[in-house]
Amino acid sequence: MNILILGSGGREHALAWAVKQNPKTDRLIVAPGNAGIAQLCETADIDILDGAAIVAFCEQNAVDFVIIGPEAPLAAGIADATRAAGLLTFGPSAAAAKLEASKSFTKEICAACNAPTAAYARFTDPGPARAYVQSQGAPIVIKADGLASGKGVIVAMTLQEALNAIDDMFSGEFGAAGAEVVIEEFMTGEEASFFVLTDGTNALPIGTAQDHKRAFDGDTGPNTGGMGAYSPAPVLTDAIAERAMQEIILPTIAEMARRGTPYQGVLFAGLMIEGGRGRLVEYNARFGDPETQVLMMRLGAQALDLLLACAEGRLDSAQVHWADDHALTVVMAAKGYPGDYEKGSVIRVLKDIPETSSQMLFHAGTTEKAGQLTATGGRVLNLTARGDSLAQARARAYDMLDAIDWPEGFCRTDIGWRALKD
Repeated sequence: MNILILGSGGREHALAWAVKQNPKTDRLIVAPGNAGIAQLCETADIDILDGAAIVAFCEQNAVDFVIIGPEAPLAAGIADATRAAGLLTFGPSAAAAKLEASKSFTKEICAACNAPTAAYARFTDPGPARAYVQSQGAPIVIKADGLASGKGVIVAMTLQEALNAIDDMFSGEFGAAGAEVVIEEFMTGEEASFFVLTDGTNALPIGTAQDHKRAFDGDTGPNTGGMGAYSPAPVLTDAIAERAMQEIILPTIAEMARRGTPYQGVLFAGLMIEGGRGRLVEYNARFGDPETQVLMMRLGAQALDLLLACAEGRLDSAQVHWADDHALTVVMAAKGYPGDYEKGSVIRVLKDIPETSSQMLFHAGTTEKAGQLTATGGRVLNLTARGDSLAQARARAYDMLDAIDWPEGFCRTDIGWRALKD
């Protein structure tokens, strides 16, 4: 079959890598892709927020299956456009993608189905928001309601940090995403990611992971889109995952269906775990980045079969076949990220990095310019590896650093520390 994946990041490179291995794949196209993806399969220069252009491209290229990677095209209704054109599509409708596109909407869903989550209040004006924070005290969590590329969440440990975050959001630091602000109770515990496929009725857990949001070692520095991840997440045990399915995931799916907006795609739940129970931090309507890199390393070719079963409404008969292994990815980012950073620096790969089921260099913000690999984004490369143990996967991932000559880049040196410490 001919498959189109929309997106250009490390998540899409990992998805493409897994899909490419499946014998069902005849032709694979990623739009717009990046320099690493271009070495794996075809790329196409399409505006992934233009539904008409995507549908026309699919018709011209006999595309059978569309996989939507990032959150922005989902929120823009690209899945609605492709489905309306009769194209088999993986990803929720715009109405269902509100579970990520609006944090206040998610809170409404949680309240309606009694899913455990943090207490909250929502504001459209800085004055009442500041007064609320002063009445609640710190620590407290300030969130831009809309999409902010994974960076619109401030965990304020002091009252002044919270007030500054409110001022920044309402002054436009996160654009339209900060026009409404959700202020939440600070939840204690350990956060982990739970990934579930749903066809609108049936649900299938497909893995767990743990991200590292802070920019620097020791979980210090500003929040980022993610500086590394590993799978599975030991803190998210089978018992906790099953309880989360019964208390959070399945009630959410049922509530979305009850409202006439059934959810089809991956439901990525961030859970705060404490005392043997998870509470919902937030939902994402797409695969995580960099969590997808470690999930796809572990899933391999079966990933396409699972996505097809989801899109075709066959999840009730689908199964995940896990190897007893671990995967870990280290993100290399441009110095200055998540703040101001330089674009256009040259990355030199000093020696060949094996592209195997045990080691992969997934590209994120890269392009090829005048024959040279060039950095174009904040997060640029993902050094990803599998191993029989997490320690082995970690060692293999960091070994890949020896092949990269990029003075303008940096990475954390402690990815996986929490699980390895335990």
